[in-house]
Amino acid sequence: QVQLVESGGGLVQAGGSLRLSCAASGSNVSLKPMGWYRQAPGKQRELVARITVGSTAYADSVKGRCTISRDDARNTVYLQMNNLKPEDTGVYYCQGVIFGYDYWGQGTQVTVSS
Repeated sequence: QVQLVESGGGLVQAGGSLRLSCAASGSNVSLKPMGWYRQAPGKQRELVARITVGSTAYADSVKGRCTISRDDARNTVYLQMNNLKPEDTGVYYCQGVIFGYDYWGQGTQVTVSS
């Protein structure tokens, strides 16, 4: 059974940094399309960043501030977030397409205070 478990969220002041982790189990995700999404209160879930084999993509709102990466040895995907803004507040979810199925983690809360 594939599981994605996020960690690393928390409360941070504007301008601060956080690194989110998504630890995968049940499948090797090193060559799989993986992504980070977020959902702010009262808003729809939106894509923040995506990583595939050899490429990454970012939402315009986080370009230059966020970096998605993966550690194949740890079977983990990361989202480094710098210069955080209050509008970055939300629940951050890890997502992966593994063997044709869409998997999601339970989410980790990120709160940025002004």
